[in-house]
Amino acid sequence: MISPAVTDHVIQVTYLIATALFILSLKWLSAPATARRGVLCGEVGMALAIGGTLLDPSIVDYRSIATGLVLGSFIGVPLGLVHMTAVPQRTALSHAFGALCVALVGTAEFYLRAPAVPRFTMGALSMEVILGSLTFTGSLMAAGKLQEILPQRPITYRGQNVVNLSLLAAAIGIAVVLVLHPEYAALFPVMMAIALVFGVMMIVPIGGADMPTVISLLNSYAGLSAAAMGFVLDSKLLIIAGALDGSSGFILSVIMARAMNRSFSNVLFGAFGQIQPSATASDEARTVHAATAEEAAEILTAANKVVIVPGYGMAVAQAQHKVRELTDLLARRGVDVKFGIHPVAGRMPGQMNVLLAEADIPYDRLFDLDAINPELAQTDVALVIGANDVTNPAARTDASSPIYGMPILDVDKARTVMVIKRGMSPGFAGIDNELYYLDKTLMLFGDAKTFVGDIVKSLGGGRT
Repeated sequence: MISPAVTDHVIQVTYLIATALFILSLKWLSAPATARRGVLCGEVGMALAIGGTLLDPSIVDYRSIATGLVLGSFIGVPLGLVHMTAVPQRTALSHAFGALCVALVGTAEFYLRAPAVPRFTMGALSMEVILGSLTFTGSLMAAGKLQEILPQRPITYRGQNVVNLSLLAAAIGIAVVLVLHPEYAALFPVMMAIALVFGVMMIVPIGGADMPTVISLLNSYAGLSAAAMGFVLDSKLLIIAGALDGSSGFILSVIMARAMNRSFSNVLFGAFGQIQPSATASDEARTVHAATAEEAAEILTAANKVVIVPGYGMAVAQAQHKVRELTDLLARRGVDVKFGIHPVAGRMPGQMNVLLAEADIPYDRLFDLDAINPELAQTDVALVIGANDVTNPAARTDASSPIYGMPILDVDKARTVMVIKRGMSPGFAGIDNELYYLDKTLMLFGDAKTFVGDIVKSLGGGRT
């Protein structure tokens, strides 16, 4: 029989190793070359954390835990097998489930301890439940918008910010009352209900273009709620893991906001992505220059330097493997091929990097906005595959544009621009892309995977 002291020592060592692995995972996930190692570290760390918790001698019955494990696996495995383009909404759902767990644990702890709840514990518990509740409903709303179940355009009304801030203030006010008077248990479900409603109202006025930042911000809230739960449960591992999650999510949100030249207040209250006025008659008369796959292949063959700019259209078409074939063919012909990746390309931070890594495109060909922009003026061909707002020159030139000031990829400075796109529909910002009407721009209309495949065949690399 192992003594409780030895068991506790094993648990603490296990938690310490798990904490170290979480920190290393976060470090390695910051670079594409080490990202897989970071994911593995995080998985091992979480397995150790769960294993250490299951060693706790205070657990008297494992049947309910086993039931939860089986049910969670039935839900989690299908969620992990979604199409790559559905990963953003799947991530939002993961945030929702995690936040709901935190809110329910906080609720159980309150009713188990009330009315004798110390003030510090009650403060942490209130923060845990408020953040967990608003993150739960907010994440569900974000997933609904990304899945296009809900309107992607902002839904606004007069006085909306006042209503939202009043809801948040009411929830915080009730939390203060409960800290001072935990015996007022009837106020607890009211606080939780207000937080749930606030989560919905917080996401309603946010447009689809801001969803990448919203997802990372909700991730931050989920982490902070978990850290607060750690204080309630006296779990150092939860505090550290939650703080890591919360701080990294916050930093990522700052990076994303800067990439779009937007402050947090604009993201949360600015309603970016509103439908723009319809085009005027003169706008409708503007023409574009279309080209075929054969013509595109000839231009690429004659180029010395090509920069490929992937976007959400590439993800939807699952064209990354065809893009890899095109890259290899051009490289064998002596063409210098690089990739320019905008921080908010797609619907989730890092989505383009993951797709290209899935196709085994070398990491040293991937360049972020700051690294690739100085080279675009000396680039023969910029091949844009499904990217829209992140290549729109209006961000530099049109002060009335909703994306004005947003850093973009300067593809319009390349000698020739080719854009693979299904049609002329606008991006998330709801505006025309001025790039498409330039004399140097050739529009390659069609599905990205099919069109790139046709270019590959024209270059002599297609399968017979």
